[in-house]
Amino acid sequence: MTGVERCQVGIVGAGPVGTVMATLLAKAGYDVVVFEAGLDCAQDLRASTFHPSTLEMLDDIGITQLLIERGLKAPVYHWRDRASGEVVDFDLSEIADVTRYPYRIQCEQYHLSRGLAEGLEQYSNAKVLFGHRLLTLEQDDTGVNLCVETMTDIVRYRCDYLIGADGANSVVRKWLGIEFDGFTYPERFLTLSTKLELADYLPNLAYVNYVSDPSEWLVLLRVPSVWRVLVPTDASLGDDYLKSDEIKDGIFQRLLGTDLHVETGHRTLYRVHQRVAKSFGNGRVYLAGDAAHLNNPLGGFGMNSGVHDAFNLFEKLDPVLKGTKTNQSLALYDRQRRTVTHSFTQQQTIENMAFIKGGADEAHKRRRQAMLDLKADDDKRRAYLMRQAMYESLSQAAAVE
Repeated sequence: MTGVERCQVGIVGAGPVGTVMATLLAKAGYDVVVFEAGLDCAQDLRASTFHPSTLEMLDDIGITQLLIERGLKAPVYHWRDRASGEVVDFDLSEIADVTRYPYRIQCEQYHLSRGLAEGLEQYSNAKVLFGHRLLTLEQDDTGVNLCVETMTDIVRYRCDYLIGADGANSVVRKWLGIEFDGFTYPERFLTLSTKLELADYLPNLAYVNYVSDPSEWLVLLRVPSVWRVLVPTDASLGDDYLKSDEIKDGIFQRLLGTDLHVETGHRTLYRVHQRVAKSFGNGRVYLAGDAAHLNNPLGGFGMNSGVHDAFNLFEKLDPVLKGTKTNQSLALYDRQRRTVTHSFTQQQTIENMAFIKGGADEAHKRRRQAMLDLKADDDKRRAYLMRQAMYESLSQAAAVE
């Protein structure tokens, strides 16, 4: 075992939230080390939507232009009724008076975390350590002791503060003993990716489509390289069968109305949760992103909310590191972000899930009518767009004292 190395802030996890937080700290001149168990930033079918409010934040650390260059601008997104083909469209251009980015950017989250990890190489006060898995942590009144496993060694670190951005199975959260309350949806969600141009078969398709149906709802998302299709499945059928050609072919045949054989690059199954940590940290250890809260993907709020966590936490941690405020001021981060997670992110994603699943005929009709009424009312539609762009959640957080 080597000697103890020191840093001001340790971060566990080199995903979007961890790399954003590390970049904020490095730019401010603090010594920061990111510990990532994997050998690279995760490259998979995770989040791919960046909302206007998030793009504005990321502009502060110089990464938004890269996302725009590598992604697709999606000002318009659709709520579609599968049975009737009816489309209710929403256009973020309507809020161009409040944002310089009146659109979503469809771009895989890997480009953000990888771009920021590479950018951290320019800072002498920052390190990203891949292949470093946190084993244990212990905090006291003046700092946090870490034991970290590498391929060949156990290394020890002493940091003034530690941030757990290590995802749903957060080791940091587990060491803190913080409960992760909520529920898991009974369905397994299947994500398929295909290079087939779905817009050739489905007229008037936007880059972002939520397709409502009582029997088989879908999310259709375009990213630069592929279309991604998200569909619920019956978990009792078993993973191998759910990822089989039979299931895949049936989904595309029902979607496209053709027996065309569709090739897929990915077939990924995962469970979807609605869970929130009872605390976002204490003392000198805090949680952000999926380590603190999980929600279903309908609306693209998960990763964006995690990035908002990072900016909020940096705002609170900066004066503490400068010595102008005490540790107690970090409790405001917990109050603001946990409040917003409950009042906005969880509530909105549950509502989105309820609408897209449909349900019984009368319930489906009521939800459809509510969406049409929203579209027709200028004031309500604008408020809805501000909520979907996550400006409302930021205002809610700022109001918490």
